[in-house]
Amino acid sequence: MLTVAAIGLSVTMPAVASAQDADVTTEETTEETGQPLIVTGTRIQRPEAATATPVVSITAENLIQSGINNITELLAQSPALFNSETNFDAAGSQARTGAAGVNLLNLRNLGANRTLTLVNGRRHVAGVAGEAAVDTNTIPVSLIERIDILTGGVSSVYGADGVSGVVNFIMKRDFEGIDLRAQGGISDFGDAENRFVSATIGKNFADGRGNFALNYEYRSDGRVGFGDRPNGRFEADTLVRNPNDIPDDPNVPDFVFLNRIGYADSSPGGALVIDGSFSPLFNGDGRPYNPGLFLPQSGFLAQGGDNTPVNNYQGDLQAGTEHHSFNAFFNYQLTPDVRFFVEGKYVKTDNFTVAQPSFDFFTFISEENPLIPANVRAAGLGEFGGLLFNRDNFDFGTRNENFSRDLYRTVVGFDGNISDNVKFEASYVYGRNDTTYISTNQRIEDRYFAALDVVDVGAFRTGVPNGVFDCRVNLDGGAIADAGNFNYGEAPQTFTPGQCVPLNIFGEGAASREALDFILTDTANEYRIQQHVANAFISGNFGKFFELPGGAVNFAFGGEYRKESSDFRPDAISTQVASFDPNSGVLADLALLARETGSFDVWEVFGEINVPLLADRPFFELLEFTVAGRLSDYSTVGTTEAWSINGQWAPIRDIRFRGGYSESVRAPNITELFAPRTGTFAFLDDPCSPVNINQGTEFRSTNCRALITGLGVDFDTFDPDSDISSSASLEGIVSGNRNLSQEDAKTWTAGVILQPSFVRGLTVTADWYDIRLSNAVRTPGLTETAQFCVDSASLANPFCDAITRSQTTGFVTSYVLAPQNVAFFETAGLDVTVNYAFTPGSGKFGRFNLRGSVGYLDKLSFLPANGGIVDNDRGETGAPEWVGTADLTWSFKNFTLNYGLQYTGDQLRFERDRIEGDPDIVAPEFLVLDERFVHDLRAEFTTNNQQANFFLGVNNFTNEMPARGLANQPGVGWLGRYFYAGIRINTDKLGF
Repeated sequence: MLTVAAIGLSVTMPAVASAQDADVTTEETTEETGQPLIVTGTRIQRPEAATATPVVSITAENLIQSGINNITELLAQSPALFNSETNFDAAGSQARTGAAGVNLLNLRNLGANRTLTLVNGRRHVAGVAGEAAVDTNTIPVSLIERIDILTGGVSSVYGADGVSGVVNFIMKRDFEGIDLRAQGGISDFGDAENRFVSATIGKNFADGRGNFALNYEYRSDGRVGFGDRPNGRFEADTLVRNPNDIPDDPNVPDFVFLNRIGYADSSPGGALVIDGSFSPLFNGDGRPYNPGLFLPQSGFLAQGGDNTPVNNYQGDLQAGTEHHSFNAFFNYQLTPDVRFFVEGKYVKTDNFTVAQPSFDFFTFISEENPLIPANVRAAGLGEFGGLLFNRDNFDFGTRNENFSRDLYRTVVGFDGNISDNVKFEASYVYGRNDTTYISTNQRIEDRYFAALDVVDVGAFRTGVPNGVFDCRVNLDGGAIADAGNFNYGEAPQTFTPGQCVPLNIFGEGAASREALDFILTDTANEYRIQQHVANAFISGNFGKFFELPGGAVNFAFGGEYRKESSDFRPDAISTQVASFDPNSGVLADLALLARETGSFDVWEVFGEINVPLLADRPFFELLEFTVAGRLSDYSTVGTTEAWSINGQWAPIRDIRFRGGYSESVRAPNITELFAPRTGTFAFLDDPCSPVNINQGTEFRSTNCRALITGLGVDFDTFDPDSDISSSASLEGIVSGNRNLSQEDAKTWTAGVILQPSFVRGLTVTADWYDIRLSNAVRTPGLTETAQFCVDSASLANPFCDAITRSQTTGFVTSYVLAPQNVAFFETAGLDVTVNYAFTPGSGKFGRFNLRGSVGYLDKLSFLPANGGIVDNDRGETGAPEWVGTADLTWSFKNFTLNYGLQYTGDQLRFERDRIEGDPDIVAPEFLVLDERFVHDLRAEFTTNNQQANFFLGVNNFTNEMPARGLANQPGVGWLGRYFYAGIRINTDKLGF
């Protein structure tokens, strides 16, 4: 019978017990059908599937009860995957460059690049150029049988990339019948519309020797902007530097909540600076400028006035997405011992998200420009020969991103029996991801500055104005811009004189469409990711030759060849224009993009041995251990080794102890190795500024004084926040590092499984994990690099070497960022799951199923790079000490009611080292994001013939929202209350 999950949108994931420990139905079905059971963490196929490795599973039934159709949103509620990259992380200003709409799994907070995502134990092509992380949106939800989450090193079994563990999607294999599904949902705010449709048909043929199945899925999610939620609006409270606490009073909070916060001295219509003044006196249209209340030591923020609202810059909370997924499956039993199988998939994805506009800081306009408002000119432009303007160019159009993704994946293989004791499998996987993303309204800098340099034609030629305006470059073919605008007079030109269209920036909406068409362009960047994997292995046991007291020794041996390639091709305009004003607000992906192409391949051999020492004996119901190893030869980092040993002991049937130790590796990905030397821009929050000097480690103050004084600058008067230009984006270099080596991880786990015979239907598991990742690859950002420089015990460290400061001002002037093999990451914690199913009164009151999962984080720390100091992230935002989920399902006749609960423990609002260095950073009541509970309800009715289901639900029915001052909060999200309803129709036979 075909069973396909009914999937929807929800905010609570039912907690589950380990499928390998308690899913008796799966084991029996496997034995009856003869299909090999896919067990995550091993290639040894055994009917009992009782492995020593702790695996938590989300089953198809759990998916049905949760109503979720975005897999990452579901899995991010699991303690192990709490900090995964959900819809919020894939939208607006938060999204990775070229990755809007992509959802990635992050296991144990060690990063998406260290989480190995598999489908039926096989690799899947990546979702982001240059990386190995898989976009879960490309995995068809309606075909999922279960999702296994395994913590710990699995490189010995699956190869690199899984140093933190693996998430394995087990898909349905044989289909007979038809399954149709439709669902819609909408938030309590009237947005985030969700539509989901799926159809699956399957048919056996040739007397059951063959089977084919076809599946189609459609899902769309509506775009949601920051301003569509209360915390993202101009009137919302923002945590800023307390203007009444300067100089710092240790008895007064450093940060307080204020509303109507904007970027000081900048406006969407322009803020004009004249006559040598520092602050604007006029709006772009000539009205007097209202500066509001300036907030010192806040990175040039102000309250109220004509300043641009900070929240306007944030873009989206959720990108608009549309997914079409086509899947085909075929298998045929060629002989009683050999089966041929083929899988094919095509996923078409379109995404759209709104990001930021371009902006200007102190851009020069010549006094010859006739567009300057008359009253501004009359006020006096001074000896500078013109004026300066600050502007947030929303009226030019925000820089948005449109994505079109085409993903293809094919699996071809054979499996079967070599003998009664030995099975084989050989498969080939090909995957390809073709992505085009169009970045809209990108500013072409040489054209922009030429269009700004407007003159009166009559005045330019004869000295007598005639009211005809044109670009200076059209008249004399000379410099693109006045020397007052940095080096743009020497910038390479993307146009010829005569093409320039004058640009009016004096007032919001003043620019003509023709001028905007001249200075703006849409860039089309493309990337292709390809994957080839050939894998073959045999598995079985030596029972034909000998057996131990615990049974036959099991084994699996095989080899694999894998090739990964990535080719990123930027738009031609992105590589033609190579000189840009770092204060212009033009993103680096337009400024200095270069083609990134790279590939690597790896040959591997691997093996596993399972040794059952004792079984069915007093105090030894089970005693066994498993050893696995893998030898890999990379074209990039050379030879690597990975191994593991796991064991389990059950003194009686009711209790089983398990544990293991492994050493795993991750080879650097293509971007880390081959990213070209490329220009970039980044904002800097200087750790040595007065507002930050007390918010680092015990070394920061002394190191900052030594660093700035050593340049010949007076540290006591050093204040980068006093100069608006220092708060602008800074130009630097970012590149790959071909000298990187592999990462190494040491993991141990220890756990217990309780299945008391006197409480039928109860399973409790508790597993401790400890991961130490050394030699890890990481590229710190500009602010991090500057912080690590002065937060280290000595200034003699690679962070200080990466930054150049001016010997005149002490300000950072340039930097070089590149990945490095850093010292280590460490994490440890405990997972506890409970699953209890019971039918009181012999079923008179229906059936109850209680599931729960609790995660405790004992440690999460990292040494950012050699020479740095350990950063303790445990308990900070995104890494609470406690996370839990639970749900209770009651089924009675044709009716099912489900209640779900998600718990998120306290999270620190600021990083721990900032709090330790600045105890009065905020009022005590705002220091911690308090624990939160999110509640869901779902009801379902099934027809008597079991062929139709009608359901409806409300997620987060108490409408929990992010804490004050936050647009999004891990564990709570931003969505708010959400309603959904749908129908599912299922039949056993196709009728032909």
